[in-house]
Amino acid sequence: MLLKLTRSFLLLTILISTGCSVSIQSESTATAAPVIITATLPPAPTPRPSETPLPLPPTPTTAPVEGTASTQINVRAEPSTAGDVLGVIPANTKLQIIGKDAGENWWQISYPTGMDGKGWVAAKYVTTAGKPDVPVIGGGGANPGNGNVAIIQQKLNVRSGPGAGFDSLGTLNAQDVVNLIGKDANGAWLQIEFTAGPDGKGWINSAFAQAKGAENLPIITEAGLMVGTETPTGIPPTPTATLIPAPQDGDSAENPAVDVLLSATGSKSFQYSGDVSSPEGDAEDWVAFTTDGDVVYAGIECIGNDSIRVEFSGTGTVLECNQPLTAVRITADTRNLAHILANPSSGQLRYTRYILTVRSSP
Repeated sequence: MLLKLTRSFLLLTILISTGCSVSIQSESTATAAPVIITATLPPAPTPRPSETPLPLPPTPTTAPVEGTASTQINVRAEPSTAGDVLGVIPANTKLQIIGKDAGENWWQISYPTGMDGKGWVAAKYVTTAGKPDVPVIGGGGANPGNGNVAIIQQKLNVRSGPGAGFDSLGTLNAQDVVNLIGKDANGAWLQIEFTAGPDGKGWINSAFAQAKGAENLPIITEAGLMVGTETPTGIPPTPTATLIPAPQDGDSAENPAVDVLLSATGSKSFQYSGDVSSPEGDAEDWVAFTTDGDVVYAGIECIGNDSIRVEFSGTGTVLECNQPLTAVRITADTRNLAHILANPSSGQLRYTRYILTVRSSP
């Protein structure tokens, strides 16, 4: 018995010394069911839908408006006779009008050989079926109220310096738009961008330009130095504009300024802009047109002395300044003439700029 106990003790000692685990369990104890623990992970965050930006609204586009050159006209880089000439378009050429200047005196057209495929032509030499609904190009930049541009009121010289004694670099015409750079000390002369001048600059008399806000322009000396923007006190006011006679343009009944064809399938109206004066300068203009009807509707808008009249040859109809559209009986399929005349003046010069409108329907 002692021997068995001794053997049992030795066996237990060996098991403990070898690191084996020993489990002692009563036969009467029920085996416990294993506990199963399921690991619960924190809920995965639901991905937020990415914010897809809404597409930008499409840029509004305006369909080009078709026009026809009533005579041979220059295509310029800018809406001004001071702009570089890009080319020449023959009379009766179809044009695609895509924009206009603020005064609607110039149309921007598609012109493949021009800058960005565009160019400018004088609106008075283009006939259209109606008033082109095209955007103003340049936005506020074409508004003389901004003080950085001016609209020329009548034909005048561009000088090399701020005074009538300086050399003439060229001329500008009424309704030309020019970019302003500065002014002289009393604001009587404005410096402008002028490609034909030294360093691309020139000077014009401010009395002949519509340029509100010119007080904000820098003062520039004759030497080209910028000396500030404030007009000194004690400087005499800007002189009153002196009228210049209308330049002779050489047109006549045999050689009218323009010769326009109106038709039911083509151009149905046109506008012609010109100037006359008396007792000096060009006292008359001639405009020819042909239409397939026996009635047209004509009106004239005057700027200046309002001292002109329009006679339609062979009809006896006479229009006065600022007369609304009036029915005029003409001869169908025949060349008709509108004769624009300055009313005679024996004293002070009278200068009038006008816009003649003729339509084949009211």
